[in-house]
Amino acid sequence: FKVGGPLPDVQIYDGGPGSKTSIKDVFGNKKGILFGVPGAFTPGCSKTHLPGYVSQADDLKSRGVEVLACISVNDAFVMSEWGKVHGADGKVKPVMDHYMFCLQAAGLLLDKKELEDLFGNKRCKRFSLIVEAGKVKAINVEEDGTGLTCSLANNILSQL
Repeated sequence: FKVGGPLPDVQIYDGGPGSKTSIKDVFGNKKGILFGVPGAFTPGCSKTHLPGYVSQADDLKSRGVEVLACISVNDAFVMSEWGKVHGADGKVKPVMDHYMFCLQAAGLLLDKKELEDLFGNKRCKRFSLIVEAGKVKAINVEEDGTGLTCSLANNILSQL
């Protein structure tokens, strides 16, 4: 993802195991936010990242956000249950990239051996971005890929 550039037309899953689509089609020409997490049910993602977007969903939508989506390398079942636990249904759309096509194309895979050993596979860097009319308007990537600063909901809210 690059500021001013288009969303890639690469395969992801939107909602369930049979819902193959592209990240480009998830947003279409709408204004939206995509945020990425290393993994559902992990401490930072569950205590801070997702809950912040759930609690700020109405504020984000009042500023014109039509699509609010979270991407992870987890599968559809895990993302669905994680969303339910945190009250994200109807607020944050789960987007799964378990083949890592989108995140690899965007350069947003974590390159940390210790995390790959811990999780059993590569993970997504923690990030957030604003999309308008199919193009990236702003992107925030945590410096170490896992921090909880620039990618949080209150930061992206200030950028709208």
